[in-house]
Amino acid sequence: MAVVTMRELLESGVHFGHQTRRWNPKMKRFIFTERNGIYIIDLLQSLSYIDRAYEFVKE
Repeated sequence: MAVVTMRELLESGVHFGHQTRRWNPKMKRFIFTERNGIYIIDLLQSLSYIDRAYEFVKE
């Protein structure tokens, strides 16, 4: 069972990251692309980690 859906994440604006000039290099693997000076976060990875966190808390 999904805790949240891709649509819900998109509608909430979860995919918007920091401005490209203000970023943490440790987040590079989670960045999907850059658009208009803002990093876009990879929501597929976000969903995966949300599900993993949910399963951990549920146990």
